[in-house]
Amino acid sequence: MSFAEKGNLMRAMFARAVQAADPNQFMPEAIQSLLPETLNGRLFITGFGKASAVMARAAEIHLPEGLRRGCSGEVIVPDGHEDACAALTITSAAHPVPDSRGRAAAARILTKARSLGADDLMLVLVSGGGSSLFCLPHEAITLDQKQQITTALLAAGAPIDEMNCVRKHLSAVKGGHLAAAAYPARTLALAISDVPGDDPAVIASGPSVPDPTTAADARAILARYQIDLPLAVAALLDSQSCETPFADDVSLSASELHLVATPQKSLVAAAEVAAQVGYEPVILGDALEGTSRDLAAWMADKARTAGPGKALISGGETTVLVRGSGYGGRNAEFIHALALAFDGDDRFCGLAADTDGIDGRPLPDGPVAGAVIMPDTLSRAAARGLDAAALLANNDSHSFFAALGDGLVTGPTKTNVNDFRVVLT
Repeated sequence: MSFAEKGNLMRAMFARAVQAADPNQFMPEAIQSLLPETLNGRLFITGFGKASAVMARAAEIHLPEGLRRGCSGEVIVPDGHEDACAALTITSAAHPVPDSRGRAAAARILTKARSLGADDLMLVLVSGGGSSLFCLPHEAITLDQKQQITTALLAAGAPIDEMNCVRKHLSAVKGGHLAAAAYPARTLALAISDVPGDDPAVIASGPSVPDPTTAADARAILARYQIDLPLAVAALLDSQSCETPFADDVSLSASELHLVATPQKSLVAAAEVAAQVGYEPVILGDALEGTSRDLAAWMADKARTAGPGKALISGGETTVLVRGSGYGGRNAEFIHALALAFDGDDRFCGLAADTDGIDGRPLPDGPVAGAVIMPDTLSRAAARGLDAAALLANNDSHSFFAALGDGLVTGPTKTNVNDFRVVLT
């Protein structure tokens, strides 16, 4: 197989992974199997995340006739992830740092949840990005203060579970608070997992499920990353008022959550594409974490010992320590570091991309999903006068791959099951 054919294969594997997480693939069955045919009360549909507008549209189309008449709702999505719905309001907000649009929408959703009664049902459509979109800070702090802490944790390379632990204890809606507000109404959440381990308490910061973390956990995370706290935030985290509902809280007894798409399902779908053309797929895991550069070093070692004819497939979510001022993301940084680790070895090529189509800081002309490397990546870069190591040090991987024509641009995919990586040996 030529290098061009290998590049096409890796792109086809990524496309299949994304397709497996398309809400239109699984929402019809989920709606038909999990929702009742009729209700004595009202159906309120809400959601937040990169896939949530598509999930909402699919839900509308496939709702039983008996539920449509009393249906209303509001869903929050990032800019560029909108989809047309007939009866539901789609609101756009900022990601990954929350803004006032998300705060206002979250306040409206919380007010509606509090108005529900025992005969009503709240359907919650959860997907990646929901933590920043569904943002209503605790009344003791401001949106600006929460934005500062979110930005600082992102720059420090905090993993998603730690990010969301802090977010939950600064929030009026996360960590089970939404479902608690709706009680005694029933809450049914359908979630697309974008987090390592598929923990419902971490996906979008778990607005409908119990939270096992505590304020002490949040304080420890912030201390570890040496985040300077505004006085109001420090006071809140030292109080009982920021604690989230635990599993024995009666206000969560009417809430349930179902995972409708996971990273593992997408990796399996991509593996089938590789197997069809004779590669032996090896799924290394759907929850690989660590810094992008550290994981690249580990992956290079794996590839060297794997033997020929393997497709090493993995997911998860790495982090980036932001030290430079360039355009980059965790997937581009991983594959950039991997190219340097392989150093032109003609046995290997690879691809890494974010399944939502947006990897980190966009280039001025738009977002990039990730990139592809080939054995000649570094030699072509040198011929163009590009210093691959210097660009990586400046967190400027998107610029590096754009100059080579090797960036992977898809636009927003309107879903998200985290990172996708493949190395062909």
